[in-house]
Amino acid sequence: MTQQEFKKEFEEKRLKVEDAIRRLLPPEDTRPSIVHQAMRYSMEAGGKRLRPMLILAAHDMFPSQIDPYPACVAIECLHTYSLIHDDLPCMDNSDLRRGKPTCHKKFDETMALLAGDALLTYAFELLAKHYQDTPRIAAGLVLDLSIAGGSQKMIGGQVEDVLGERDGKMTPDKLEFIHHNKTAALITAAVTMGIRLSDSYDVQKLEVAREIGKNIGLAFQVIDDILDVTSDDATMGKTTGLDAQNEKMTYVSLYGIERSREIAAELTGKAIADCQKLSDNCEFFKALITYMQNRIN
Repeated sequence: MTQQEFKKEFEEKRLKVEDAIRRLLPPEDTRPSIVHQAMRYSMEAGGKRLRPMLILAAHDMFPSQIDPYPACVAIECLHTYSLIHDDLPCMDNSDLRRGKPTCHKKFDETMALLAGDALLTYAFELLAKHYQDTPRIAAGLVLDLSIAGGSQKMIGGQVEDVLGERDGKMTPDKLEFIHHNKTAALITAAVTMGIRLSDSYDVQKLEVAREIGKNIGLAFQVIDDILDVTSDDATMGKTTGLDAQNEKMTYVSLYGIERSREIAAELTGKAIADCQKLSDNCEFFKALITYMQNRIN
């Protein structure tokens, strides 16, 4: 797949994800309108939609008649809820997200908290509603997303991150735990959800998919750590430099920029190799993984 072909397919898929978000979220004027406005404000603020893209890329390897777009919106709901809560003053205290004022800056802290809660809940409503005619798939999707967003994965990683900042006792082992769970878990869920939507999956395919997701997720976090140092607010669409400001341990603070780039390349290489084990029909998926490594924001 050429870079031009990838960009064209990526944009076609992204526009379909944006359309699904507009269609599937509750209308702004649904009572109480303020919380639905806040939900839509954060969900429609843009972004690369990489988690939905991973669902679509994995689904493309084993095509089926099952509509993947409700699952794409569901994972973006859960991801966006986590961003809203991460940005709150009690967490990262960020003013900028996706190039716009964060939800609590646009509305207020209370409404941001509630909008995040609502998006988390709505993610599972979407999965239950749109896949109720295929119970095996619905149950698998709910399982993947709930585990990824739960106390042992995304929330657990965030807890360890907060505790590490509080006591100043961040270690390489703890950093690895945080990135495996806070970041990589949801990216892994995106890959396994895409496989499940094919309805022709087996345990072996899911295991390979989990390994792919883990390596993509870790590489994504390494690149994020690098960009927090080398990029700026305008390019990233969010506040940069917070890791150094908050004296957080990152891959860059541990290994330096050049070694961090090497680690990201190694992880990306492993993910691409595993894609080829999973299916010969993986050109878009491989190009997407490469794009995620080479991103500038």
